[in-house]
This record gives sequence, C-alpha cells and structure tokens, in this order.
Amino acid sequence: MTDKLHIIGGGMAGAEAAWQAANMGVPVVIHEMRPKVGTFAHRTGSLAEMVCSNSFRSDDDEQNAVGLLHWEMRAANGLIMQTADKHSLPAGGALAVDRDPFAETVTARLRAHPLVTVEDEEITALPGEGHWIIATGPLTSGALADAIAAETGKEALAFFDAIAPIIHFDSIDLSKAWFQSRYDKGDTEEQRTAYLNCPMDKETYDAFIDALLSADKAEFKPGETAGYFDGCLPIEVMAERGRETLRHGPMKPVGLTNPHQPDVKAHAIVQLRRDNALGTLFNIVGFQTKMKYGAQTEVLRMIPGLEQARFARLGGIHRNTFINSPTLLDGEMRLRSRPNIRFAGQITGVEGYVESAAMGLLAGRLAASEILGRTVAAPPPETATGALVTHITGGAEAKTFQPMNVNFGLFPPVDLKGGRRNRPARYKAYTDRAKLGWQSWLEQFETVEAAQ
Repeated sequence: MTDKLHIIGGGMAGAEAAWQAANMGVPVVIHEMRPKVGTFAHRTGSLAEMVCSNSFRSDDDEQNAVGLLHWEMRAANGLIMQTADKHSLPAGGALAVDRDPFAETVTARLRAHPLVTVEDEEITALPGEGHWIIATGPLTSGALADAIAAETGKEALAFFDAIAPIIHFDSIDLSKAWFQSRYDKGDTEEQRTAYLNCPMDKETYDAFIDALLSADKAEFKPGETAGYFDGCLPIEVMAERGRETLRHGPMKPVGLTNPHQPDVKAHAIVQLRRDNALGTLFNIVGFQTKMKYGAQTEVLRMIPGLEQARFARLGGIHRNTFINSPTLLDGEMRLRSRPNIRFAGQITGVEGYVESAAMGLLAGRLAASEILGRTVAAPPPETATGALVTHITGGAEAKTFQPMNVNFGLFPPVDLKGGRRNRPARYKAYTDRAKLGWQSWLEQFETVEAAQ
C-alpha cells in the first residue's frame, strides 16, 4: 500500500502540494490548525485563504517572471492557478482574484478529492517518521517554530509583513477619483479601467507625508526586530526613507490622466484595486501599514476621494517566519538533518502567493515521486520554478539570505546583446527557454488526474 504524505499547513503551498501529490496517486493528509487555532491575519478556516493582497501580480508569461510562473503552474495542472483563473477580477495586466470564493473553491475541491483528508489540528513537533511537508507559511505557530529552531540549531529568521486596508466602494468620492489602469493597459475596457485613482497636489502630498511620519505606529514586542521584505514595505517605512519615496513607488503619478482635471498633472496618485467580484470592496494598492487603527483612519482620509471612507478592514502587521534554506535544505527541498521532512512555501524564503504555491507544487511532486519509488530531479534552473528552488537551496548567500520574489535575475543569463533597448527580446528569450525546459521536466511524470 502506498505510504501517505502528510502536509502541515493548508495555505497556498500546502494546498497545491496536496493536489499535486494526490493526482499522482499518493494519499495525502493535510494538517491545518485553523479554525481551531486562529491567527492575527486569518478570518476563516478555509484552505488557501488570502490574507494580504488579492493580486497574483503580472499574468504576462512572455515578459514577466511571475507571469511565467503562472504559465508553468497552469501547465502542471495547478489547483491554485485553475482556481485563480475561475475567480479572476479585472486588474489591467495583472491577475487579481475574488478572495473568498477562491479559498472556498480550493477547500471544496481538496475535501472532495478521494485521496485527500483534511485534519483540523495543530502539529507542534517535528515528526520523526513518515513523509512530511512543512508548509506553515508566514504565521507558523510558536510551538512548531520552536521545534524547527531546536532542530536546526539556529534562531528562526523573522520579518514583519503588513496588510493593506480595504475600503467600501460606496464611500469613495467619484467626483475626485476615476477609473483607469496605468497607461490604459489591458485588452478590454474592464481591464483598462481596473484601478481607481485618487490624485494629490503637492500641498496635499506634503501634508499626507507629515501625517504619515508622525502617526502612532504599532509597537514591537521586546526582542523583536523590524526586518522588512522590500517588496512589502509599510508605507510609513517607505516615507521614512525620503519624502519622495512614495511618489516613485505606489503613489507614482505617471501613465494616468485625471478626467476631472485633464490639464492638471497630479503630484502623486493613490491607486485602489477591486477586492471582490461584486466591486463593493477596494484595497489600497501598495499601502501595507503598521499604523495604529485610529491613526490609519485619520491619515488615509486625507487622500482626496477617501475623506468619507468606510473601512471594511484596516491594515495590520504580523510576524513572518522563514528558515535559512541555503544551509538547511538540499536540492529537493528536504531538511538535511531529517530527510523525511520537506519544506515548501514562504517558510522556505520565497515571497508571494504564486511563489509559495509553486514551491508547494514542486515539493508535492518530489515527495510523491519518492513515495512511489521514482527518481525525479528538481526542474532546471532555466525555468521559473527551477530558478526559485535553486536560489533558496543554494543559489543565495546564506549569511544575507532574505525572502525573494521570482525575477529574471535568478535565471541563468541568455546570450543576447543590446542593453536596455533589447530587454523585450531578452525577456522573451528567458520565457521561451523556460517553457521548453518546463515541458521537458513535466514529461517525467505520469500524473493520475482524479475525476473532479
């Protein structure tokens, strides 16, 4: 009888790992502590719940590394991408999803799978026997984090991940805000108007920055440090780096024209993106924050168009734990000191929903192959998935290891000249090469697709 694969954590990585392994014919048990044990950020007991942004970022599989990762996961029958496509929302060239139906669908499909069992329980110690994947994500429970730290002999690394506020659409003043994607990007009118824009003149921007810098912030517990991942910096931390930082980041005013004042160029622009299919909720793009709740409402209502904003969810801050994967994991994502345990998802030091799910996909397939007695290598580093796993399991510098999004800088270079002017051709060369490599890697598998 085929051994079971046990997965700790039912987030993006754990859900995808379970799906992949079960479809290869391996029985899977998902151990998920929610809803019995809650976290600061989660609201439900659903698997694959989205707790930060509702965006999977760029869906361009020819010019963008994360779009390429989307393509690879779709080609591998990925549950996360199938479900994201089913519940997608307009977002210009990005892939955004309706978060609650997304998580509910992932949960329903896994619970209905004949080879998947979901146990609502917390695992607090490292298992000594059996085949396991730890995919507990950024909110690994304290007991399990302690067990991991005790096993590795190192202190767990941590940074703080901030959540952006969500606003009720009917409280936004449309006499000041307007719908437009940057540079009118998108193939349909819905895509070209996927973002809601709130303009600021210089005086308003300066007052906003002053308020942001002086606002009350959440306090850290004794002994905690604030080592943020640069791709998810709180807005107040960005403002502390310089008064113009936000104007060159989430508040950049380029590629947008205010129809209310077409002859006036905004000094800065705040963008909001639809957060659900009904269009009743919008999140403020790039506005993760650790301001206290009272300060948030006061400061954010300084944004033109949001003076009467009603908040469905205020921003927050939570601890994010990850291991020093380059020193702890082998090339197949196994813990060197306990090869029966693999790690997947954000706890390995990848950042983002898509990257986490991709590491779950890979860990699930590698674990299932081992259980079935097959020899399967990790995907080539020329692929997006392969570039990520190569980075975290040895390509990164262990002494300075930090969470990483997928990007072309992780790929072996292509031999093209021309500098920046030839960038589109270079990116296309990366993606063309990756797709061939990924298809070749997938040919190793004889995936048994269960009828769903």
